[in-house]
Amino acid sequence: MQIKELLQQQPAEQEVIVKAWVRTKRVSSSVAFIALNDGSTIHNIQAVVEENTVSEDVLKLVTTGSCVAVTGKLIASQGQGQAVEVKVKSIEVYGTADPEKYPLQPKKHSLEFLREIAHLRPRTNTFSAILRVRHALAFAIHKYFNDNGFFYLHTPIITGSDAEGAGEMFRVTTLPAINPPLNEEGKVDYKEDFFGKETNLTVSGQLEGELGAMALSKIYTFGPTFRAENSNTTRHLAEFWMIEPEVAFYELIDNMNLAEDFIKYLVKYALENCGDDIAFLEKRLLDEEKTKKKEEQSEMSLTEKLKFVVENTFERLTYTEAIEILLNSKAHKQNKFNYPVQWGIDLQSEHERYLVEKHFKKPVILTNYPKEIKAFYMKQDEDGKTVRAMDVLFPGIGEIIGGSQREDNLEKLIQRTKEVGIPEESIWWYLETRKFGSAPHAGFGLGFERLVLFVTGMSNIRDVIPFPRTPKSAEF
Repeated sequence: MQIKELLQQQPAEQEVIVKAWVRTKRVSSSVAFIALNDGSTIHNIQAVVEENTVSEDVLKLVTTGSCVAVTGKLIASQGQGQAVEVKVKSIEVYGTADPEKYPLQPKKHSLEFLREIAHLRPRTNTFSAILRVRHALAFAIHKYFNDNGFFYLHTPIITGSDAEGAGEMFRVTTLPAINPPLNEEGKVDYKEDFFGKETNLTVSGQLEGELGAMALSKIYTFGPTFRAENSNTTRHLAEFWMIEPEVAFYELIDNMNLAEDFIKYLVKYALENCGDDIAFLEKRLLDEEKTKKKEEQSEMSLTEKLKFVVENTFERLTYTEAIEILLNSKAHKQNKFNYPVQWGIDLQSEHERYLVEKHFKKPVILTNYPKEIKAFYMKQDEDGKTVRAMDVLFPGIGEIIGGSQREDNLEKLIQRTKEVGIPEESIWWYLETRKFGSAPHAGFGLGFERLVLFVTGMSNIRDVIPFPRTPKSAEF
């Protein structure tokens, strides 16, 4: 039985076996108190070893980080902080941890240090809590879509197309790095490669997701995506997970409704099912906030921020209206923005957060962006300048969802691919869905790590994925 279940048991001196890792051990008046944790909960269970119950040789091996199996009776706890504890009868040591070398001693460790030992950091309270929340959110995603009639579509990891048209992709090849075969033009001859063409790791499953929606009506993808962006920031990873629903017969307003309902469901699910972990992470965040200047401190606690999303109707406005608000803001007039504001810019996080946190004080959905700053597949508005795009903006994070109604008119789509320089032959299959039974459809992408970042209150995206992949870093 796991510790989470044991802590909910009524103590009746029933015999139990606890298999876990030692968090701490202290000895007082010849009685040893051992805090055990198996990762099933943020809470430890205390094992009490009375004098002469366990040999000194075995007890010496029970140190922070060691793995043990404790057999004993579940009794009512005499101390504060827990209802039950284990009165130990015997201890079997599975694996020792030299206290001189084990890096996770019972003291405060910096997040930077813990990133260097990502193979051990799940054993800390902070990271075990984050990983449990991450699991709960992943489960909630599948549950939401399944309960709403969506089909889970597995889109390819290896692709011959660039969904975003950005070109920042990881190449997949079996050709030799030194002296690869060349064609008559002196360029690498990808006809000799494994797939017979140039291929990359996917940046998005969206294009293939659209193909599924054109037959199954409602699909979603949830898988790893890759960006070869040389960005060493707190918001970027080279490998991350994306959730991308795609729905036939949806227009922009349907897409906004789905995005709002979906993300409210996920945040509510976390509040209802991860209470202990969120409470721990909230306390951790409060302690961190105390070290910041007052003007840098968050106005809301973690729980308040999560409830803020669930309880507020998202404000909806166009990009053009948002630019007007920003231009008329005190922050702009007093030159407090680091980036300039004018129609046509790609909004920065500071602009997005101003709209959410200062102006509307609620989550925001921005729509109808200039087509020049958005991807080729977005449906063009009648004005010829904007597209039916939408971004969902959150407090403390800025954009968390990006999506659009897709261009279903073949001629307009071909024209747009020419404008952005995407060869028709590379996405012939995508264009054909507009030839044969084209239909209005829409969808969006939610970066899973940004969602986990928001729900856990962490400030660096490298701390919400087990093994972060970033420029010059592919350890573990």
